[in-house]
Amino acid sequence: MLTRRDFLQVAAATAAALPGGLARAADNGAVTQDDLLAFKPVGQVTLLNFCDIHAQLVPLYYREPAINLGVGAARGLPPHLTGKDFLTYFGLKAGTRAAYMFTCDDFTALARRYGRVGGVDRIATLVKAIRAERPGNTLLLDSGDTWQGSYTALKAGGEDMVGVMRHLGVDAMTGHWEFTYGNDRVKELASKLGFPFLASNVRDTEWDEEVFAHTAFFDRGGVKVAVIGQAFPYTPIANPRWMIPTWSFGIRESEMQQRVDAARAAGAQLVVMLSHNGFDTDRKMAQQVKGIDVILTGHTHDAIPAAIKVGSTLLVGAGSHGKFLARLDLDVRDGKVADYAFKLIPVLADVIAPDQDMAALVANIREPHKAELGRVLGRADSLLYRRDNLNGTFDDLICDALLQERDAEIALSPGFRWGATLLPGQAITLEDVYNQTAITYPAAYRNAMTGKTLKETLEGVADNLFNPDPYYQQGGDMVRVGGMSYTIAPDQPLGKRITDMRLTRTGKPIDPAKTYTVAGWASVTKGTEGPPIWDVVTQYVAGKSVVTVPERQRVKVVGI
Repeated sequence: MLTRRDFLQVAAATAAALPGGLARAADNGAVTQDDLLAFKPVGQVTLLNFCDIHAQLVPLYYREPAINLGVGAARGLPPHLTGKDFLTYFGLKAGTRAAYMFTCDDFTALARRYGRVGGVDRIATLVKAIRAERPGNTLLLDSGDTWQGSYTALKAGGEDMVGVMRHLGVDAMTGHWEFTYGNDRVKELASKLGFPFLASNVRDTEWDEEVFAHTAFFDRGGVKVAVIGQAFPYTPIANPRWMIPTWSFGIRESEMQQRVDAARAAGAQLVVMLSHNGFDTDRKMAQQVKGIDVILTGHTHDAIPAAIKVGSTLLVGAGSHGKFLARLDLDVRDGKVADYAFKLIPVLADVIAPDQDMAALVANIREPHKAELGRVLGRADSLLYRRDNLNGTFDDLICDALLQERDAEIALSPGFRWGATLLPGQAITLEDVYNQTAITYPAAYRNAMTGKTLKETLEGVADNLFNPDPYYQQGGDMVRVGGMSYTIAPDQPLGKRITDMRLTRTGKPIDPAKTYTVAGWASVTKGTEGPPIWDVVTQYVAGKSVVTVPERQRVKVVGI
């Protein structure tokens, strides 16, 4: 829970991002780069963290969810708060810069007022400034999902992002989507990083040995810091097993306790878990594993403007897509955190001066692909976003494309949380399509599926998302549907969450015994056939020219 001390730190951090302190926070006056960097240092160690950047090199728009349901003990707690509930909980005001960064309320208007976010050249500027302020005290840590999610990363097999992170001076990282490049490529890229790729929970099943280092030690400000990496535990389930056939993952709670104990025995005064578990999983792990001081949590894309304290462990959620840079200062005494200060720094692209060296590197990466990246396919006539528990208008667009271009009755689009947002009136370029679809298993299949199998598919995804035990949650959002509707009861057990499945064209119930033509993409089954999804969407958008995707109420939530 957020304590009064946490609340005051959030209020102070919000005020620090605005000139004139709390008195000016209300009128949300002009902000400068110095305002964004304003921070009263604490202690000997500064941890800088970003996560889930998904290979986005340049500034973009990214809308936060309207629905982020929490179940079990997590209901009503961060990160399962949105809109006005989020603002009230953290003491933030509607219609402000903070509201734009942390919620979807009035998103289009606020996006046009405050501009794009992210950009690795802007992040580089912030990192350099903080390092100059805190020389010898700073660690820059990447919680994963860095090498995948863009046209350039797909074409380079992730190597463009390796070069960018090396140039940024990252000290350590862990992974998830990185593994979708396959065993050999991941090991090859990890060897080129120049810093540790940490994954304590990844083992080679053929040799029963660790694939990557599990812990890295650093000295910062005279404090011995242990960083233990935790890769996404369900990678072989959520992504193709055949790409990593001899590697096993898992949460491995008892092994994490052993790593923490070993780090303490080796003299670590501060233990940091660099995690891609997801926020709820890490909240449980903080309760179960003793001796972790800080968890830098990735995977679920949650941006939380306070360090959430669970027992003696601080959890940091730094958002996604380069939208924020988290700063956590720690005063370490006698092997414990005696005091800390936290700020989630908004990476406002129009406010922060680009770092020229990083800007040149990004330009060099993008130059060979410039014509394709900028190729205009059509125009968005409505807000196109992905992130939401149950639906997103860009995924509705993808489903529409699958229905038409693959001649299907029903379409399924995976509940990925990565992908930039497009404002009404914005051109839809080839790069925008790849920002939603750039994966290494892109085949858009067209299969026969019974109504019974459809229900089982939706039930399985719902259990991955809404299982009350965080250790059984795989993150992501519900699979998106086209051509059908359904009702979901998140609090019900497996097999009883999905009801009232209907075809939207006729309104008729979906018959469990009947076979339907279903199109989708991102199947984890080896040998799946079909055109790449980006070709399907490109052809559809080009044929439409102007794309309007209204908000659709295809999913009804009951019981919450």
